[in-house]
Amino acid sequence: MQTNPHIASQLYTNAQNIAQPDGPQSSGSSLFAEMANDFMATMQAGEATAIAGMTGKADAQTVVEALVASEIAIQTAVSVRDRVVEAYQEILRMPV
Repeated sequence: MQTNPHIASQLYTNAQNIAQPDGPQSSGSSLFAEMANDFMATMQAGEATAIAGMTGKADAQTVVEALVASEIAIQTAVSVRDRVVEAYQEILRMPV
C-alpha cells in the first residue's frame, strides 16, 4: 500500500489555517471537521502501512515515514486538545 508522504505537511498547513485569524473564509467547524478527517486518514494509513511492513509487503522506509506522519498527527491533536482545555478553563475563571 502506498502512503502519501505529505500527510504531515497537510495536517500542519490545516492547523496553521485554523490558527490564523484571517485564515480561509470557511467556518471553523468545517475546518475542524476537515482536520479531524485528515487525522483519521493519517492514523488509518499509518496502521495499514505498519501491518504491511510486518507482513513483508512494505519496505522499512515506508513504514518509518508512516509512523513519523502518525506521530506528528498525534502531537498536533494533543496540542489542539490542550488549547481547547486551556480555553475552557479560562472561561471558567471569568467572573460572571
